[in-house]
Amino acid sequence: MVSAFKRSLSVGRRSLTSPRFSSAVSHHRKWWSSASPSDLALIFALASAFFLSGLYIFHTYSASAAIDVVEVGEPSIDADPVEIGSCDLFDGSWTSSNRRRPIYNGSECPFVERGFDCVGNGRRDTDYLSYTWKPRRCEVPPFEARAVLQRLRGKRVTFVGDSMGRTQWESLVCMLMAGVGDKSTVREIYGNSITKTIRFLGVKFGSVDLRVDFYRSVFLVRQGRSPRHGPRRVKSTLRLDQMDEISGNWADSDVIVFNSGHWWTPGKLFDASEISFSDRGCYFQVGGALKLGMPIPAAFREALDTWASWVERTINFNRTRVFFRSFEPSHWSDVDQKGCEVTRHPMPEPKGNIHTELSDVISEVVGKMRAPVTLLNVTLMGAFRGDAHIGTWSYPPSVLDCSHWCLPGVPDSWNELIFSYLLMNGS
Repeated sequence: MVSAFKRSLSVGRRSLTSPRFSSAVSHHRKWWSSASPSDLALIFALASAFFLSGLYIFHTYSASAAIDVVEVGEPSIDADPVEIGSCDLFDGSWTSSNRRRPIYNGSECPFVERGFDCVGNGRRDTDYLSYTWKPRRCEVPPFEARAVLQRLRGKRVTFVGDSMGRTQWESLVCMLMAGVGDKSTVREIYGNSITKTIRFLGVKFGSVDLRVDFYRSVFLVRQGRSPRHGPRRVKSTLRLDQMDEISGNWADSDVIVFNSGHWWTPGKLFDASEISFSDRGCYFQVGGALKLGMPIPAAFREALDTWASWVERTINFNRTRVFFRSFEPSHWSDVDQKGCEVTRHPMPEPKGNIHTELSDVISEVVGKMRAPVTLLNVTLMGAFRGDAHIGTWSYPPSVLDCSHWCLPGVPDSWNELIFSYLLMNGS
């Protein structure tokens, strides 16, 4: 309608300068000069009425057009499947978008832990908040919180993994809260505060009967005591052939997002000299046998094979959609993780630990599964974002961090891509 209206105005403007109109004016000049004053008054009155009627019609049209704009802006996450159905969502780049960014205020969302709220911790350059991920060959529908909440009515979304998984959980909860009018209807189920070691956090959105849960399972497999006659250096073991003892709580979900990998390092497994972590001195076990010489990538593969078997055996794929998020790159300045320089903008070239043996293991294990598990391959996405790490804006500020992400930030885009996948498959 708007385009038709513009075309009609355009035609009218062209007709004002057309030869036919000019000749018509010339032909009738004598009639105007011979008209009586009463005739001219009548013509003037008719012209005025016509002009006022035109103004009224234009005003009415403008008002209806404004209403149309408001209606177009109502929340919707419908997308043309032709646009994104066969698209690689992870082949793209970061753009400073016109979309509403950030989606939420990290200082106002009660589920952003203080250490991730970079702006609240004093960061003043906020350009990093304006970037969104743009696939090269398709459009990702914007995240409309109210519409997503309606799609998730009566559902359960579960995140399982380490602190990176908890960051994504915090991100989604805050993204969804942006669509809730009465914030008091959103609560942590047991009144728990967010801590680094708590094993379960669950948020209930009362208005839509939605739960968004997080389970801390950094290895996904069971961690247990050292065998009775094991070496002194072995303080605990990872049972690579057994799932975490809390895994029975995960299956009853509509969407599950897994991640693991960041704890599979020598420093967080074997090094018992650093007493700040009770998990140090942890070695691998299969059945009743210790595997003291097993390389970490081989142990990680065995653990993921155990996870894959559990998924294929336990999950009802008629109901549940399963994702595994790949390894996220860090941007430390040195291998000792004592130097951390956060950039002002995304980097022109990807940097960080982009290709690792653990990343390859994730891709290979998920790729050979018979079950329809989706790999969220976010590694390259994060490799450009040296600007989005916590850096010195942590809590306490003495703790440097070039591994985790500020909130709002990169994890928001991970969640947008999850819902793009759900749209692609009609979920």
